[in-house]
Amino acid sequence: MISQLQQLRRSLRRLAPIAAIPLLGGCNMVVLDPAGDVARQQADLVIFSTLLMLVIIVPVMALVVWFAWRYRASNTQATYEPDWDHSTAVELGIWAAPLLIIITLGAVTWVGTHLLDPYRSLARTGPGKPIAADVRPLEVQVVALDWKWLFIYPEQGIATVNEFAAPEGRPIRFRISSSSVMNSFYIPALAGQIYAMPAMETKLHAVFDKTGSYIGFSANYSGAGFSNMRFKALSLAPKDFDAWVAEARGAGGSLDRNAYLQLERPSEKEPVRRWASVDPTLFDAVVNLCVDPSKMCMHDMAMIDARGGMGEAGKWNVSALSYDKFGARGTLPPGKGRFVTAVCTTKDFPAIGKDLAAPANLAPLSGAGLPRPGEPVPALADGARPSRPNS
Repeated sequence: MISQLQQLRRSLRRLAPIAAIPLLGGCNMVVLDPAGDVARQQADLVIFSTLLMLVIIVPVMALVVWFAWRYRASNTQATYEPDWDHSTAVELGIWAAPLLIIITLGAVTWVGTHLLDPYRSLARTGPGKPIAADVRPLEVQVVALDWKWLFIYPEQGIATVNEFAAPEGRPIRFRISSSSVMNSFYIPALAGQIYAMPAMETKLHAVFDKTGSYIGFSANYSGAGFSNMRFKALSLAPKDFDAWVAEARGAGGSLDRNAYLQLERPSEKEPVRRWASVDPTLFDAVVNLCVDPSKMCMHDMAMIDARGGMGEAGKWNVSALSYDKFGARGTLPPGKGRFVTAVCTTKDFPAIGKDLAAPANLAPLSGAGLPRPGEPVPALADGARPSRPNS
């Protein structure tokens, strides 16, 4: 009797997970029930692909059970053909059905990949709701920090940490980058994830079609504080969004470059923070890795490369890439006006090596080859004017 009770308890333990399945109905299946048109189209693709694959999976699973029962050892009525090796009908079935599914999935994937391209501007906010020509998307600049999210609203002139808000029904244009390591920006209720990478800018277009409070997070491991790298994603009615912006402006404070250099230091479980104003050039400086004025911007490095590299010797690099038949044969001086005559060195930047806790000097840079403050910028040989590394 005791052994039978123990066996019953073991059986009940095995059945317990199955009994809990109905309770999953209370879970928030945000991926399959999102709050944005882009995410909803992605959810439709997931459902369609699953159902299409079940066309094969369900019959195969049913046939496994049927074959096991039909050709069991005790069934003497089943046909026994040990030398059977081919059936045209079976071959057509097992090859035609998967082939048709692959063709269908390929077509759906091709169309969906182009229509839901994150870089592609939205054409609608929902089924049968095209976007009017005079509607301007809300631009939100996103920076993945260690381990928090910075949101800059250039139109409103505000910035927030770990809180994103947008008005319902207005298209959103995200410009996304990272301060240090590769990360992933993901709001399941709004759209698919897209990577945030340092020294690069990625884009994402999306729209909320119903109000609510949702969660965004990082979908790419980025270090010790990764698990707490989450933020609020608020879909608000237009008037509520205006009130949210006014509340942010009332918070005071300005997110300039010095404040950003302090903010980007690694921290975990950062509370929601807001700034009433923000440096309009901050995001571009983040992308170009030159928020600290002692660092040369990447676009200036690109300009140096385009002019042949460091110093007069770089003109030969440019000359090798010149395909003009006269210039290539010595008719013109090689690399004329196509090389850098001077460049600032690290000794010209006294801020290098200092603790970032001290405010950085945001005055215009000076050094070898750069004009003194107040002097006109001299023209180069080809008529172009050099730009300051942080101008």
